[in-house]
Amino acid sequence: MTRTPLAALACAIALMTASVSLSAQAPEPIRYTLRFPAPHTHYVDVEAVYPTGGAPNIQLFMAVWTPGSYLVREYERHVEGVVATATKKPLRSYKVAKNRWQIDTGGAPSVTVNYRVYGREMTVRTNWIEGAFAMLNGAPTFLSLVEGPDGPAHGTRPRAHEVRLELPTWWKTTSSPMVRIAGQPNAYRAEDFDTLVDSPIIAGNPLIKEFTVGGKKHALVVEGDLSFFDADRAVKDLQKIVETSGQIMGRFDYPHYHVMYVLTDAGGGLEHKNSFLGLAGRYTTRNHRAYLGWLGLTAHEYFHNWNVKRLRPVELGPFNYEDETYSRSLWIAEGFTDYYADVIVRRAGLSTQTEFLDALSDNIETVQTTPGRLITSVAQASFDTWVKQYRPDENTGNTTINYYPKGALIGFLLDAKIRRATGGKKSLDDAMRLAYERYSGAKGYTLEEFFKTMSEAAGTDLRDFFGATAESTAELDYAEALDWYGLRFRAVDTATARPYLGMTTRVDGGRLIVSGVRREAPAFWTGINVDDEILAIDDVRVRADGLAARLDQYKPGDKISVLVARRDRLVKLDVALIPDPGRAWRLEVLPTATVVQKQRLAAWIGQ
Repeated sequence: MTRTPLAALACAIALMTASVSLSAQAPEPIRYTLRFPAPHTHYVDVEAVYPTGGAPNIQLFMAVWTPGSYLVREYERHVEGVVATATKKPLRSYKVAKNRWQIDTGGAPSVTVNYRVYGREMTVRTNWIEGAFAMLNGAPTFLSLVEGPDGPAHGTRPRAHEVRLELPTWWKTTSSPMVRIAGQPNAYRAEDFDTLVDSPIIAGNPLIKEFTVGGKKHALVVEGDLSFFDADRAVKDLQKIVETSGQIMGRFDYPHYHVMYVLTDAGGGLEHKNSFLGLAGRYTTRNHRAYLGWLGLTAHEYFHNWNVKRLRPVELGPFNYEDETYSRSLWIAEGFTDYYADVIVRRAGLSTQTEFLDALSDNIETVQTTPGRLITSVAQASFDTWVKQYRPDENTGNTTINYYPKGALIGFLLDAKIRRATGGKKSLDDAMRLAYERYSGAKGYTLEEFFKTMSEAAGTDLRDFFGATAESTAELDYAEALDWYGLRFRAVDTATARPYLGMTTRVDGGRLIVSGVRREAPAFWTGINVDDEILAIDDVRVRADGLAARLDQYKPGDKISVLVARRDRLVKLDVALIPDPGRAWRLEVLPTATVVQKQRLAAWIGQ
């Protein structure tokens, strides 16, 4: 049949449309199957099927770090037995870098790779596998395809990753913030590698308690020894934290949220986009102080779903999982979140005003007694996190500052400054919501953009404030904030002040060993060294557990003689004790606080 020109044109358009439609199709997903044939040996067996697109070879990579924990951890060291096949025929596979494997495909459309991962490190960044349960993170578990000309962070199109778990018969279920695949038990789908890395998995017999806030489903997932953990109380208070946080930020942009805890003797938490993973003690809900710490950790990690996972420094995405990603803004990402954690717990009615002020005092004391605050700015400390924050040594406190507490204090001072500048009409809450509207999602903010947004919310230029607090080593000025709220630092009674040496110790085999010496402290000027063994004070033996009790027999101003063993040679050092400097930084409400000051305090953290 002869085609008319019009018919030919229509056919050509149809072919072009079909071609565009095919090219727009999402790439075939990578599919993983996780098996635990002998979980008591701490291994997970991984079977992964990778599409090749017919390429003669492909490369696989493993992330070397986890977002939110800024240290190269070399997860690939726990991978073993990498074997590749296509239609059950062996393929050549070999390492081309510390965390990369190349597979010669022979032109096969897909290849299957089997490998094992050892998991016996109980942290929120790593894997733990035992007979009772498994706690898995994406970065130390999954090998993914290297795609795009510049590596895994720059693939041309997102590729889904599907995960299916085959459980031992005595494990009943799994939990993960990934989307469940309908009709398949314990199967999940992540829209891209970022989501896979951002979605921890708990497999075993976890307790799962659900509730709804803001039209979104939330779940408290707890694995481990539940004998002493009051999950009903925990989920009730968690709901208050979620509600209070939502009142601050004004919206819930996640599809659902999982609060995932493993009960163990360890601690810590790590944020994810739609979840966080935490570790807590089995007796947490039985001890008030421990429970208050749990509430603070929970509020901190949960608030990250806004501050850092969606409202983020521009450097923190898209991630390069094979190299360090530097940012000078972690004092905002972590420090402001730390500030809000205590605010949220207080506003939710889960702590008292005194407990809130004590927590704020702890941060002030930590910063003001860290000599490194005068050496390194908090912005520089953020940048240096890859080599310092997670690798502290005995001299770290003398050379740098922790961006968590100092960032929290900058948040505190900024909040008060905005309130003062606007006559109490606006606060840091308004400024954070404005920043969220502008920079959440794919864009991210630069430091200058963040500074300008805060200034706009305050109605005054705050660039000098940030220069002084975040980008310099100048001392923080608390006077304006304390005056606004009617607070003061509690006067120190020198007659009852504890004496201070300015060193930390550890017990090693029954010996009392110096583990750190603070710059400018009495121990520093006297010449007490790290690794000295403390033997006696004033010629009377000091037992390994008795240093604090011995020092309580003295008062500031007293001179003591300290006998140490240094590389087995006895050395006697004379030290003049001073008052404990930390006690000078405890907050309290002014006895003469005005009605207006009390109203401001209540507007900030409640009565």
